[in-house]
Amino acid sequence: MISTLVGLYTFYVLTKIYVSVMQIGYINQVKVKTPHLMDSAAYLKAGNYAVAKERMNMASTLVEYLVFIAWIGGGLMWLDSVATFESEAVKTVVLVLGFVVINAIITMPLEWYEKFSLDAKFGFNRSSVGLYIKDTLIASALGLSIGGVVIWVVYVIIVSTQMWWLWSFSFIFGVVILINMLFPTVRALFFDKIKPLDDEELNAKISELMDATGFVSSGVYISDASKRDARLNAYFGGLGKSKRVVLFDTLLEKLSHKELLAVLGHELGHFAHGDIYKNIAMVGAMLFGMFALFGNIPEDFYLELGISEQPYIAIILLMMFMPILSFIMMPLMGVVSRHNEYAADETGSELGGKENLASALKKLVSENKSFPLSHPLYIFFYYTHPPVLERLRVLGVDINMDDSGLEGTCPNID
Repeated sequence: MISTLVGLYTFYVLTKIYVSVMQIGYINQVKVKTPHLMDSAAYLKAGNYAVAKERMNMASTLVEYLVFIAWIGGGLMWLDSVATFESEAVKTVVLVLGFVVINAIITMPLEWYEKFSLDAKFGFNRSSVGLYIKDTLIASALGLSIGGVVIWVVYVIIVSTQMWWLWSFSFIFGVVILINMLFPTVRALFFDKIKPLDDEELNAKISELMDATGFVSSGVYISDASKRDARLNAYFGGLGKSKRVVLFDTLLEKLSHKELLAVLGHELGHFAHGDIYKNIAMVGAMLFGMFALFGNIPEDFYLELGISEQPYIAIILLMMFMPILSFIMMPLMGVVSRHNEYAADETGSELGGKENLASALKKLVSENKSFPLSHPLYIFFYYTHPPVLERLRVLGVDINMDDSGLEGTCPNID
């Protein structure tokens, strides 16, 4: 069975690399042709950034694969041998967290290079080394403390019932929903400084939009995200009464009030159509499939690994193979998500005006250096938003394309 899983993981990695190679080749061809949505210099720069990012992704995928082989080929046996705790619960928590920490340390140089070399080169990174270290330490402390509790609960479930995978899924799914609710509060407490929007006129107009869609929010806030990154973004976080609207200060700087209202109208469209609950349901389906699969692995598999069947191994295997199921599910989730985006665009157009939403999309492409063309295979696997050129056509904008006939990328507002 190990050979089957290794073969599946190898196929997953080769597929990702092939898609990246096709994307890089395509962008290198079209970045020197007729530009779209930006001038020639900006178009070329956006193309170079997209290629550099994809090469980074390929490097990350290869490192991920080598780490996987190392764990399967003896790393898990080594991890088991170095932990000599009398308490099985403590051993499970320590080993799973140790697995996470080791993986994080291995991938940290790539993350550092991406932020302080690649993103800095193209004008995105504004974070200092000190701020980056502070953010990393805070995120690590939160992750380890919360993760330790979650792992302990899953361990208790595993040793308490044969149907542990079903109850563990229910618990983890609940944690996912809770994190979604608490994300804006945690981000505000430990990372971004946020303050209420003090523009009374804009606040009133945003309130009108929310009233029109029945969106009840705890407030509209501004985040000082520009101290870390130059990209434009915004998000609606939380569930129930904890919902809040958070605008990046970079978004306020670059978009007019009309454009901003159109973008928020788009996001409110997601709320009006219940898209957040659809997304949660899809994540739930993916988690259920993963727990059902790895909750019923035959004992022979553990014998092949050279270790006994232990709760921590089951948890680590879930974490190791989750990327594969995510990759398999992405095209299906992408189809649903792109459909939802078109519907949200329609709502944004009704609330804020087609011309304002179209103008905002063009600015997002330019400011975020989003190269507006992609290979169809890349779109199939990775796009959660429709290509921006297609979105603009649906909005009635006349986009003159060259003979390539391929679609464009989409700037995402989360």
